[in-house]
Amino acid sequence: MQFDWRAISGPILTTATALIAFYVDRHFVAVPNPAPLFVCIVAFASSTSGIASGMISAVIAVASSALFFLNHRAVPGYDTSDLARMLLLAATAAGTAIITGLLRQKWIDAFASEQDHHATAMRLSAALDQVDIGIVLLDSDTRAEFINRAFRDYFSLSDQQADSKPPFIALMYHGRDTGAYELPEDELSVFIAQRTEMMRTGDSTPININLADGQVLRFSCTALPDGGRMLSYTPVTDLVRHSDDPANADYLRALRGGQRSLARHLRAAE
Repeated sequence: MQFDWRAISGPILTTATALIAFYVDRHFVAVPNPAPLFVCIVAFASSTSGIASGMISAVIAVASSALFFLNHRAVPGYDTSDLARMLLLAATAAGTAIITGLLRQKWIDAFASEQDHHATAMRLSAALDQVDIGIVLLDSDTRAEFINRAFRDYFSLSDQQADSKPPFIALMYHGRDTGAYELPEDELSVFIAQRTEMMRTGDSTPININLADGQVLRFSCTALPDGGRMLSYTPVTDLVRHSDDPANADYLRALRGGQRSLARHLRAAE
């Protein structure tokens, strides 16, 4: 059975402080009222182990203060000012224990909720990396917060580039610089400008993007409530080119299957 030292650290520290104050006051010099120090210890106990530990520390603090006040009088007993100070200490220590304990619990709940959200986000990210639809999530400043594996493969985007949260325009220029688009060079600037405008306005009209390797992606933009955008790139090569020469059907399917499928197709053709 594991012993929880945090649960008793507050009461032990309160008791040790009281004993030290008694000893120094009796044998060395007069010690002022340690009530403020007791309140700090109560806050520490409640923040590290909860309300119960803080309340126990508060009880020890009030009892120790009562003995401390008793030793400072010429005759046994308490006057009105002593009772008022002890009542004030009791109220302050108890309030400190409760408030600090509630804040601690609120922080723990918030941390647990954040951990759950993080775990869910990680599972969702892993799931989106398994689909063949390219997905990019942009924030309100059009920077890419998430880029899945399919998009990285379609546009030859390295993990370092994707993880650096590039802006959307940088992704467009990357596709241009790597020759990803099946467009004449003099049309690329207009194409990039149109795509950027569609993204900024949240235009959800789907358009087809022809890639240099023969694939066709259907681009769609979805405006998100927080001002961000979700961009999807769905492979539709077979659907778009269904009217092509039937003799090329195997070749088109080979393009979608990647380099290995293409190599097998070429060997078969030979």
